[in-house]
Amino acid sequence: MASNMITITNNADGSSHEYPLKTGTLGPGAVDISALYRDAGIFTYDPGFMATASCHSAITYIDGEQGVLLYRGYPIEQLATRASFLEVAYLLLYGELPQERQLLHFERDIIEHMMINENLKNFLNGFHYDAHPMAILCGVVGSLSAFYHEAMDVNDPDYRDISARQLIAKVPTIAAAAYKHSVGEPIMYPRDELRYCANFLHMMFATPRADFKPDLIAEKALNLLFILHADHEQNASTSTVRLAGSSGANPFACVAAGIASLWGPAHGGANEAVLDMLLEIGDVANVPKFIAKAKDKDDPFRLMGFGHRVYKNYDPRAKIIREVCHQVLEEVSGAGDDPLFELAMKLEEIALNDEYFVERKLYPNVDFYSGIIYSALGVPRNMFTVMFAVARTVGWVTHWTEMMSDPANRIGRPRQVYNGPERRDYLPISKR
Repeated sequence: MASNMITITNNADGSSHEYPLKTGTLGPGAVDISALYRDAGIFTYDPGFMATASCHSAITYIDGEQGVLLYRGYPIEQLATRASFLEVAYLLLYGELPQERQLLHFERDIIEHMMINENLKNFLNGFHYDAHPMAILCGVVGSLSAFYHEAMDVNDPDYRDISARQLIAKVPTIAAAAYKHSVGEPIMYPRDELRYCANFLHMMFATPRADFKPDLIAEKALNLLFILHADHEQNASTSTVRLAGSSGANPFACVAAGIASLWGPAHGGANEAVLDMLLEIGDVANVPKFIAKAKDKDDPFRLMGFGHRVYKNYDPRAKIIREVCHQVLEEVSGAGDDPLFELAMKLEEIALNDEYFVERKLYPNVDFYSGIIYSALGVPRNMFTVMFAVARTVGWVTHWTEMMSDPANRIGRPRQVYNGPERRDYLPISKR
């Protein structure tokens, strides 16, 4: 990292202080104001941390203005169309694309560790039959620290690598088990001969009474979705994992915290909200009315799955997923004739051509298409965010391992501007 100095002047008292400007290989720099309170007795105020860099990272780069997303320097467009999900997982974890031997060893290690401890099934059975799968996933992943003690030494890089691989391997198994629990079906075990995404589909949809062969179109679509969702820089859930990890918490607890953060409808729950919106609109004939509502600044209705907080251009992931979405709708039997998908395609057409949306760059984003694809593949809405969590686990453990290996790592401690009562004295209850 290169450093230049930035002068900050307090116009109230005329004092000036110099702070280093940290610059990376791409993107804007960041002023290191860690000594600002010591020097000037003030904090910075940045709700949502939209202008605050909490760390330096070599994993993912986003240029929201240009619509660029890079994993370890590789454009998402190249990885999504050429790589497997576990190849991308290896890249994120270790910084370089694997050689053939490395990838085969990594894939074998992940597949062999997809089994979960049998006693976890008792834990699963303790959840109510209609518990949301995200609640189950969050609870069971957090409990892994009670089963896999050998990966608990967060200061040992070898153990950090073991725990990262365990989480990548076991989260899809737990996710599928959460789904099986919610529909009252027996849990299906992973199969050594199946690839990662095919294994997940097998554990989701197979039953003991019949053979199940994962559909190649479904496997391809899932591979793409998982790659697109693998990481997205310092988003809410990743920042949650980092903040939890900064205290020295074990990786299973950190990822459970990330799952809880992801559950919010403004984050990982957005694709589920897209389907809810489509159901609310109900029919293609109602689209003009709801478009008018979306344009009305006084109307609380929002078109879910359009625009993005970071991307001020077309979400590069949406460009990729749009083509696969249409392919899935065409090739999955009956999906293209579903009124819900007809409605979604009508909304897409309007958003790509309507002057109001184009001017404001409210393009369909990755959440708009991912929910449609999952629905076409037979994945219920309450599993959409779980699917997101399976993919994002790779990003979470990568950021966690990067942070834990950083000698400058410190426990996270945001500050505040206090606006409560001034100092006051306690009064006995008889005098209040």
